[in-house]
Amino acid sequence: MTEFSATVFQNEFLPVGATDAHAIVGVTCSGAGRAGHSGAGDAAEVVVVDISGSMQVPGRMRAAQDAAVAALEQILDGTWFAVVAGNHQAYLAYPVRPLESWMSRMSPTTRAEAVAAVRRLEPAGGTAMGTWLELTGRVFATVPSAAQRHAILLTDGRNEHETRSELDARLATVTGAFQCDCRGIGADWEVGEVRRIAQALLGTVDLIPTPAEMPAEFERLMRAAMARGVAAAELRVWTPQGAQVLFVRQVAPEVEDLTARRTDVNPLTGGYPTGSWGDETREYHVAVRLAAAREVGSEQLAARVQLAVGGEVRAQGLVKAMWTDDDALSARISPEVAHYTGQTELAAAIQDGLAAKAAGDEGTATAKLGRAVQLAAATGNDEATARLRKVVDIDEAATGKVRLKQAVERLDEMALDTASTKTSRVRR
Repeated sequence: MTEFSATVFQNEFLPVGATDAHAIVGVTCSGAGRAGHSGAGDAAEVVVVDISGSMQVPGRMRAAQDAAVAALEQILDGTWFAVVAGNHQAYLAYPVRPLESWMSRMSPTTRAEAVAAVRRLEPAGGTAMGTWLELTGRVFATVPSAAQRHAILLTDGRNEHETRSELDARLATVTGAFQCDCRGIGADWEVGEVRRIAQALLGTVDLIPTPAEMPAEFERLMRAAMARGVAAAELRVWTPQGAQVLFVRQVAPEVEDLTARRTDVNPLTGGYPTGSWGDETREYHVAVRLAAAREVGSEQLAARVQLAVGGEVRAQGLVKAMWTDDDALSARISPEVAHYTGQTELAAAIQDGLAAKAAGDEGTATAKLGRAVQLAAATGNDEATARLRKVVDIDEAATGKVRLKQAVERLDEMALDTASTKTSRVRR
């Protein structure tokens, strides 16, 4: 049986006159089961493969085919699935001759047919990822029973055959229709562009440095998708009359700002989509500005944070505020709030620093990446520090004193960029 639990980490004591309450809310899911087996609806998967001309790089198309096959091998029997191939257009590579639905149920027969279809793919043409997403959305729409809709998208190049506004318009039509994990192969794709797609579709973005690594990554992604037995869940935040939600952010395992995704559950409660769940823990930073400060000794419920599945509340945590004139109490900073505030700033510093470096602004790049080194050291994010060392020479991590390296491999910059939103857990 699937169970959710919530834990709140905060310093509930506020100084006289203060109105802002911050908390980290950890939500844990256990017993999630398998995708499509919870009784809440079917699961559906689409594998989206780049077949543009740039995939003609020796070994790349074959590796992409191997990766798609590895993903197909992990899809559970009975799951709806399809394969989309994309260049400057999008094609339904499998099912080859769809009837009522543009998807097939996975079985030994359909798996073999899909593998054969993938092996027939040949690279040619340009790149227009918006068309791939648009077709993927139409494919999912042909199976109304699919409550859990997930795609894996692979690309190796820039989106050169549609404008940014065209991509954004097509992306807007599928936002909320399915989740999508995006992966880029090689050094010729734009991290920011693919990240925008992944964030809009509640997915992840990452770099696959070499073709040989593609099959294992696709196998891992699809195995994880099949282990998400909860099709969709919503984080709900209730606040008292007159209060303002400053932001709601997922801060672990990755940074994802959910604030703009709010929909009103009722006049005092906002709902924030979190997508499908497996057996895992995610942590959220919730910040609330109360209508007014209260007298010393007063206590107020600042927020009620809930995890709901199918409209049913499955877990709840309370964010409290208590006013005090004792500086020793109000000055304490919750270790969890401090840690994840630093991790969020770290992600922004890395992305801003790399953008400044690409624009030729070495002063800003040095300052931002120096700050990133400082934050990574302070929060114990050793992985980020190791990636930063490939881009800057670190003279003094504690103060953020760095020098830009003169010769940096583009793959190292891309690896730093794609990993910037991955956070380290707080050490409790």
